[in-house]
Amino acid sequence: MTPLKYLAGYPASIQTQASELISSGKLGGYLERKYPQTHQIQSDKALYSYANELKSQYLRKSAPLSQVRYDSKLKVLKHALGVHTFQSRVQGSKLKAHNSITVATLFKAAPPEFLRMIVVHELAHFREKEHNKAFYQLCCHMEPEYHQFELDTRLWLQWREL
Repeated sequence: MTPLKYLAGYPASIQTQASELISSGKLGGYLERKYPQTHQIQSDKALYSYANELKSQYLRKSAPLSQVRYDSKLKVLKHALGVHTFQSRVQGSKLKAHNSITVATLFKAAPPEFLRMIVVHELAHFREKEHNKAFYQLCCHMEPEYHQFELDTRLWLQWREL
């Protein structure tokens, strides 16, 4: 069985199924049938609007988003698919929050479900900093199929590397 770096945290049974799909050459077909389309969110401005819509729908009381953008160096430098940053600064007598999200550029060519999963994940970090039960409950509240999309995203990343 070849090492599946994107699926390392998953149970052996899932890794075995993924390895079988890869070795039989059926992984690409499976993903293309399940996710036939790519999204149309290609610019940073469109990505900001998309993330802001999700934020206003599910996280109304959170501080506003300052920046949302694609970054071509993200995967190489941070070994992450998306990054969130949160900074609080004192300006006079007020506390100003700066929330930003960065998404790896390779998600410009991804199915819309994968982009949604990444944005939901990063938005959830503004309320829950750690990957704990409350964090994943929030992710599932914003996207009920979050866990399936995360697994399929990891399969897609593994397939792209082959």
